[in-house]
Parts: sequence; C-alpha cells; structure tokens
Amino acid sequence: MNVVCDASLFFCDFHPDGNLFTTPSVVGELRDLSSKCRLDVLISGGLRISEPDPSNVEVVDRASLQSGDGTVLSSTDRDVLALALTLGGSVCTDDFALQNVALHLGIRVVPIRQRKAKKRTWELVCTGCGRKAGHPGTCPVCGHELKRTLK
Repeated sequence: MNVVCDASLFFCDFHPDGNLFTTPSVVGELRDLSSKCRLDVLISGGLRISEPDPSNVEVVDRASLQSGDGTVLSSTDRDVLALALTLGGSVCTDDFALQNVALHLGIRVVPIRQRKAKKRTWELVCTGCGRKAGHPGTCPVCGHELKRTLK
C-alpha cells in the first residue's frame, strides 16, 4: 500500500506500514535538524519524493471548497492529497482539515498521534449579519468577517 506522508510524520517516531511517499513541498517545510534527520533516515529506508498530478490538485481544490476546508488547507496539504489520489494511496497526518478533505475524497487516513478526524462539512457565516456565504473573504452584504461553522 502507498502512504503519502504529511510533515507531521517527520516530527515524531512513527513508521506507517507500506511504501512511503511525500512531496517536495513537505520537504520544504522541514526546518529543524531532528525532522531533517528523520527525513534522511526514511529516504534511506525507501521513502520517495514525488510531485502530484496537476489535475488531481484541481480535484482536491474542488473537494476542499465543498467540504468547507478551502480556506484552511495549505498548498502543501493540497499537494499531499493530490499525490495520494495520483498514487491511489492513503494519507498519514494529524492535520484535521487535511484528514477531512481526504475523507470527502474517499482517501484512507492514517493518524499519527491524534484521533482520526470525523467527516464534516463546514460553511462560512457572517459574524455581523449571520448570512451564509459561498466564498472566503468578507460578507458581500455587510462587509463583516466570515467565520467557519459546522453545517
């Protein structure tokens, strides 16, 4: 089984079963010596660094907007999910937003130290007038901030 690893895997001593993959953007997030050493150890054990198929990044973007996680998912998170789609694998992470979008896409999730996230759908609601909005930013009616709430 192919397992795509998020940056959180490199901050602890956890080794999921399967063929391990990660993205160049995840490698770019690793700053401290400990996580870089863990990366080197995993690479020597077979971890591969791969780019996702660009068309799958678009699939992830659409799914993140539908789940309501589009405003909190980073470009690295999108790459991780897109690579999991490209490889037909699972995702190893403790990031709840990443897990939620993975569940919406039907991607198996392997949590590291946290409990597995439940599948949720979020919506944006104005903090001023309470209206629902379909896009991030400010309320188109009154201009107040939009807040993410459970649908």
